[in-house]
Amino acid sequence: MSTFLDRVASAPISWGICEVPGWGAMLPTPRVLAEMSGLGLPATELGAPGFLPTSPEDVRSTLADYDMTLIGGFTPVVLHDPAFRERSIAEARRVADLFQRAGATEFISAIVYDPDWSVPQPLDADERRHLMEMFGIIDEICAEYGLNQVLHSHVQTVVETKADIEMVYSGCDVSFCLDTGHMAIGGQDPVEFAREAFDRVGHVHLKDVNLALVPPVLAREKTLMAATQEGLFTPLGQGDVDISGVVEALESRGYRGWYVIEQDTALTDGLPAEGEGPIEQVVTSMDYLRDVVAPRVAG
Repeated sequence: MSTFLDRVASAPISWGICEVPGWGAMLPTPRVLAEMSGLGLPATELGAPGFLPTSPEDVRSTLADYDMTLIGGFTPVVLHDPAFRERSIAEARRVADLFQRAGATEFISAIVYDPDWSVPQPLDADERRHLMEMFGIIDEICAEYGLNQVLHSHVQTVVETKADIEMVYSGCDVSFCLDTGHMAIGGQDPVEFAREAFDRVGHVHLKDVNLALVPPVLAREKTLMAATQEGLFTPLGQGDVDISGVVEALESRGYRGWYVIEQDTALTDGLPAEGEGPIEQVVTSMDYLRDVVAPRVAG
């Protein structure tokens, strides 16, 4: 019988693949894909530039070599600032075309303040109106390419906190990527969101968090990278997020989308030996989903 476990995938960041300079060592793509496939993960997100080929046809064929497919990818865009309107529309169309041709379904938007990921400032009324209009435009572009736009609330973006999420939720009808970790960091209870905003959940990232390490990140006293390297994100079931509650809430309402284990990891001690390193944490997370969450969902 099919269960939510059949819809569990992963993302390259769970193997430490990140484009941020100084984030950590980068494992070779063949090793990461072989480890994903070896764990029975059927799909992945795109990951940082350079992890997968730039040609959508090559993305398809590379993943096919490991019996995997592409879900979509994290796409930073500037949507609140009219000065970036045409540039952002062009970028959204470029990415949507790549995703469609590579066989993906999810356009995961993150609303950055500017292309340099500057610390976001409060939006004025005109910027909020422009943001809501642009969500609609990106939705239309995605529909042209057979994709779903899902908004990813995220640390140090325009949509970071519970208040930001509520602003978007009430201001337009864009769907959300329910990232359990980033929602929790921003003060939004992910179980509450799963229950009360179910109709707007289009995609899920499963991420657990040590919330004790959050305050200096939100205060801009510590970077997300530094906090990640210190253990901000834990294997599923070892942090403070009610992962099981989220899955139960979604499955009970008929959610049939992906659950992507997107457990931000940084390799700061060089490349681990074969069979060691990030794969061990992903295995721990998968064991938790199978041994703890699945029986609760089935029951």
